[in-house]
Amino acid sequence: MFIIAGLGNPKKEYDNTRHNIGFSVIDMLADKTGISVNTAKHKGLLGAGYLNGHKILLVKPLTYMNLSGESIRSLVEYYKIDPEEELLVIYDDISLEVGQLRIRR
Repeated sequence: MFIIAGLGNPKKEYDNTRHNIGFSVIDMLADKTGISVNTAKHKGLLGAGYLNGHKILLVKPLTYMNLSGESIRSLVEYYKIDPEEELLVIYDDISLEVGQLRIRR
């Protein structure tokens, strides 16, 4: 199982902003996979399904970006996944120019 968490802030004022790119990516993945991200658990909205034959959990933490670790840690411990191998976190990095992407362990 893989957890894909998109970070953002839950207030309407952040909708469609760079700061909420993580939420936008989760919404796009949910649309492409037919996964409903609407179950409220672990301080977030969750949706489970499959992507390319792999079970995935899409997550939108509702703890605000700076506290998103509370939600993600709870999920990692509950599902007993290896965060180095089975967790992907998507977020806005203010140190990058718009349109740049950084992938790191």
